[in-house]
Amino acid sequence: MSSAAEARNFWLLATAGAVVTAAGVAAAHVMDVHGHVVTGMDNQVVWGLPHVFAIFMIVAASGVLNVASIGSVFGQPMYKARAPLSGLLSLALLAGGLMVLMLDLGRPERIVVAATHYNFRSVFAWNVILYSGMAAIVAVYLWTMFEQRFNAWSRPAGIAALVWRFVLTTGTGSIFGFLVARQAYQSALLAPLFIVLSFGWGLAVFVIVQAAMCAWNGRTLAAPVEQRLARLLAVFVAASLYLVAVFHLTNAYYARQGAFTAFLLRDGEVFPLLFWAGYVLLGSAVPFVVLLWPAARAGFGLPLAAGLVVLGAFAFLFVFIVGGQAFPLEIFPGHVVRSDFGDGQVASYVPRWPEWLLGLGGLGAAFLLTAAGVRVLDFMPHDDAVEEAA
Repeated sequence: MSSAAEARNFWLLATAGAVVTAAGVAAAHVMDVHGHVVTGMDNQVVWGLPHVFAIFMIVAASGVLNVASIGSVFGQPMYKARAPLSGLLSLALLAGGLMVLMLDLGRPERIVVAATHYNFRSVFAWNVILYSGMAAIVAVYLWTMFEQRFNAWSRPAGIAALVWRFVLTTGTGSIFGFLVARQAYQSALLAPLFIVLSFGWGLAVFVIVQAAMCAWNGRTLAAPVEQRLARLLAVFVAASLYLVAVFHLTNAYYARQGAFTAFLLRDGEVFPLLFWAGYVLLGSAVPFVVLLWPAARAGFGLPLAAGLVVLGAFAFLFVFIVGGQAFPLEIFPGHVVRSDFGDGQVASYVPRWPEWLLGLGGLGAAFLLTAAGVRVLDFMPHDDAVEEAA
């Protein structure tokens, strides 16, 4: 492809990403002016579809850096060649997720207050430090990769990023695990669950972006590389499904959580459908078979399986976040509470267009940052250099 054609295609993609991002910002402005009455959220479901997008991008931002960690920390040449792209995607996803998070919570101009006044008894205050620290560490990590004088510091920076992202994902899971006001979330399993989920979601995003970059540059992924990535993603998908099963079995074991577990897995109308068909079947079982079956993996099988993993992630988060709020809170155990306000009733939630646009706007921002980074610096994996070194 000629340089003129590459430049034209880049500006077309950048324009598309900017338009989607601008639509998300415009939707946030509508929500800011008119209030959340223009959304499907209410007094019971206060974290809606934008939070699904935001949590996915933040968790995936941690997991996508796993590719760089395997290369730099554990010395795997094939993964080390992909470390720069891994770091770029981590920064882009983190920025997109935080954009959605801040614009959805309202009063984004007060971010200065959140960044300068901390209540260390609040897990939300911890995450302000964790997110900013993650961005700084990954930026330094990328600097050590690109600047030859500091290549020797790449492994220490990679270890720091590895430790920090474990802490960050633990903090993200703890936002829900420490939330006393919602009995659906209280579980010590949420921290390790989110860590394992981040591995699969991040690697799935990486596989999709890598496939797009290979197609853009007219390259074909080497069979051994494809096989190793597919097997690793299959392991992460299986581990995630196992921990999700343990989480629900643990809830089902406790009498106080029995009704909630039955609501999510059997009685909750759209929530059981999204969980079993969206997450378990299409988001886990089908990709697992495709990833381990060479005939199914041939051609576009690997990015297709990764795309299904991403769709399953959105299904899981919608069930987890929205379903956990829609289920009525049991304020007085053993007693029935009724009032005109809606106590004891399952909340109804249908996301509206501002929420869709805001969530997609965060993805657009992440896409725009990734496209610009790839255009400015050489983030493309070079497997030929790895083969020559071997």
